[in-house]
Amino acid sequence: MMRVVAGSKKGHPLQAVPGKGTRPTVDKVKESIFNMIGPYFDGGLVLDLYAGTGGLGIEALSRGAEKCIFVDANRKAIGIVQQNLSSTEMNEKAEVYRNDANRALNALKKRELMFNIVFLDPPYAEQKIESQIAIMVDHGLLAPNAMIVAEHDVKDELCNQIGSVDKIREVTYGQTMITVYRNEG
Repeated sequence: MMRVVAGSKKGHPLQAVPGKGTRPTVDKVKESIFNMIGPYFDGGLVLDLYAGTGGLGIEALSRGAEKCIFVDANRKAIGIVQQNLSSTEMNEKAEVYRNDANRALNALKKRELMFNIVFLDPPYAEQKIESQIAIMVDHGLLAPNAMIVAEHDVKDELCNQIGSVDKIREVTYGQTMITVYRNEG
């Protein structure tokens, strides 16, 4: 059962970004993601690179992740992430940045961070999942055995291996595909 997805401390659902530019992960898919990568975490650092509403990162925090860095280029999405963090009382475990995904990865390299879980849920028309995973590998942003969860259009088949990262699972939900990678490096 989802711990935070269903709502905030007051029982209200997480806020959505107005308009059609952001496609939040539906609860059924979110539940499946967390069943695939593990129902609970023992600490660890999470990156929600296309944060949208922040739902995936907030769910990871609610399941025991130590900290999550949320990144989105959309100003409205960043405001919604901040509202959702506040309503779930997760502000102290989060950093929120408005930035382009590739620039954010370069900035994170300078901080010498290593992520245990990365969520990549870009707009389908703009997905650069494989190149962004390659950047993470090249920049040393992935902890050993780090999991990367990519949500993409079912028409977009992703590589089986990107550097030290291997595809370990794919699941399809209608027009959405979830691809899970593990860093073997």
